[in-house]
Amino acid sequence: MRAKVVYFALAAVLVVYFVLVGSRGVMLIQQGTVITVPFGLAVLVLPFIGAWFLYRTTKFARDADRLARELEAEGGLPVDELVRTPGGRIDRDSADAVFAKRREETEEAPGDWRSWFRLAVAYHDARDTPRARKAMQHAIALHDGKASPSGA
Repeated sequence: MRAKVVYFALAAVLVVYFVLVGSRGVMLIQQGTVITVPFGLAVLVLPFIGAWFLYRTTKFARDADRLARELEAEGGLPVDELVRTPGGRIDRDSADAVFAKRREETEEAPGDWRSWFRLAVAYHDARDTPRARKAMQHAIALHDGKASPSGA
């Protein structure tokens, strides 16, 4: 719950920032000089890029959460079998062992979004965020019928 509060607080701050930057872009355009108009247009592009990124990130998080809830209801969430250091960090060898198991599970059932979801969690635990995101995107696409089962 705390993560959601922090996420929405940061999103609200970003929206305020987008409005402020956009107003500066409009002010530059209103000055109407040869230099300020192109700068104003360039500044106006930034809030749109930021808003698009915020939308995509929020949509991804909501979709992943939807799959997690569905998998939890089925009793299929991955069990935490990771060894941790005394400080609470995940042991790298433990994460690699669990990852190997999840990768094998996914190779055996490449069309199952559940195995891709668990693989994404294993990538995350192994601190491979880009691959975790790609695997989760593939799980979402499989779940929604928008991907072929051939792999991410």
